[in-house]
Order: sequence, then C-alpha cells, then structure tokens
Amino acid sequence: MKLPHPIQYQGSKRNLASIILRYFPVKFSRLVEPFAGTAAISIACAARGKCNAYWINDLNNPLAELLGLIINRPAEIADCYETIWNQQHDDPIEHYYRVREDFNLTRDPRLFLYLLARCAKGSVRYNAEGLFNQSPDKRRHGTQPETMRENIFGVSVLLKGKSVISSLDYKDVLSNANEDDVVYMDPPYQGVCGDRDSRYFSGLSYEEFAAALSDLNIRQIRYAVSYDGRTGNKKFGNRLPESLSLTLIELEAGRSSQATLLGRDAITVESLYLSPRLAIEVKASPYFHRRRETEQLVLMESKGDYAAKVSKRIS
Repeated sequence: MKLPHPIQYQGSKRNLASIILRYFPVKFSRLVEPFAGTAAISIACAARGKCNAYWINDLNNPLAELLGLIINRPAEIADCYETIWNQQHDDPIEHYYRVREDFNLTRDPRLFLYLLARCAKGSVRYNAEGLFNQSPDKRRHGTQPETMRENIFGVSVLLKGKSVISSLDYKDVLSNANEDDVVYMDPPYQGVCGDRDSRYFSGLSYEEFAAALSDLNIRQIRYAVSYDGRTGNKKFGNRLPESLSLTLIELEAGRSSQATLLGRDAITVESLYLSPRLAIEVKASPYFHRRRETEQLVLMESKGDYAAKVSKRIS
C-alpha cells in the first residue's frame, strides 16, 4: 500500500513507518511528534486509524507552515505548486535558483514545497546563516503537479480536523504531553555530517535531550525515539543512557542515502528506543529487524484487509 507523501525529505521515516508502528499501542488518544519533519509517522498512523488526534511540531517554521497548508488548505497549496512548477520550463535551473532566493528572503512555505520537490536527492541543506542552500537535481524537474495534488489531498483527508500544527522547541512540546499520548521523536541525526549538521538550524544537546527523556519516564509518558545508528562499520552518535531503561529495537533501513551522496555503498541500521511504559504495554523486547523482513511485512500489509480500508478512506 502506498501512502500519500507530498514532501520528499532525506531522513524521512516513511519507509520504516510500518515497522515503527508495530511498537505503538493498537489504539491511543493522541500522537505527538516534536520533530515531525514530513510527518511520515503521523500520516501512517492516521492511515491505520490508531488515533484521532495529532500534534505535529517542527522547529523549522516554513516546514511546519507547509504541513499546515497541506492539511488544512490543500487546494491552495496544490494550485500554487502547479503554477510554480509550470514556470520552470524555459530554464529549470535558473528558475530553481530564483525560487530559492525568494524563499530565503520571504520564508514562504509555498515556495518551500517546490524546492523540496526539486532539490538534489530530497536532501535539505542550510548554510551557517540558516539560508536554504541545496542545489537542484539537474536530472529531474520535481514531482508532476497531478501527482503532487493527489498526495496533498491524500494527506489532508487523513489529518484535516485532527491535527494541531506548531513550531516550538521540543522541550515545550514535551512539557505538554500527557499519559494518554504516544510521543514519537526523530531528532537531528547525530554525527552524519561532522560537528555541524547542515540539515538543521541548530543542534541538539545530548545531555539536555537525555534529561528530557528522564522527565518523561518520571511522568509515565509513552514514547519512542529514533536517535543513533550506523552505516557499515561507522557509528553515528552515542547510544542513549542505560539509566533511562529503554528497549532498543534496531531497524535495517537499506542503502544509506548519505553514503550514496558521498559515492559509497553501505547499509544503514537505525536505532529505535522504546520508553519503559511503552515497551511493557506492547510487550517489546530488544530486536533487530532485517531489511528483507521489513519488505515482507509491507507486502503482507498491502494485501490485507487494513490496506483496503485505508484505500477506501483516502479515496
């Protein structure tokens, strides 16, 4: 089953969503994503009907605003994308750079959608001043407007009327989570691009993040965290502290897109940590999901009753 995803974004968890959701309760009140990115987990969760309320937050304000437009004003953002996309045909490369310059001046989320659809490898990059500086993919012109419109309306059907969109610091979001929520966190991936990860406006303090998770444990909040990982023999980031009593699930994510950009061929394994309360509730124990197992799970799900139910919901 193919879920709608208007935004191409390196590091999105859409390909791992079916595995990640296996470690969520069958039903719960609200999903909270403090580092939502493309909201891939919220989209997958809504398609499966696990809950009826979503808090989608990302510190990247234009990205959060774009998600709000996709969910709440789908026709407007689809029309705007089609207009911008159709304007590129005389000189696609020059058009991309003009749109990028306008976006850096205005932070208009409608321009951001075109840049995300058109930039190299869906790889978002910012310079030291926080300006979007990724180059265009010269081999393709971005998602066709008809396909983009279908994906936008598909997301809107799933999340409109159920979602709160914000652009807050993650600690402000966590402080307002409650015991009925499930919190999924996919913070800036540690160590992929050296000391400074140019995909994000600011870094994430390991110590502060660990302290925030400790507070969630004390408050009995259910949460899952995608945090560190490895590509080949190279590890990215430190494991979360053993003192948090988290259950580690390892997910083989396939060939590393970052390695591909650097001309290498390596398999990425990502870590998913489950909070003590969540692990007990879903009866989870440490496990390593191989890529083939993940692919088989997706195939089985696409043939099941729930796939038909989701298709009916999206149509």
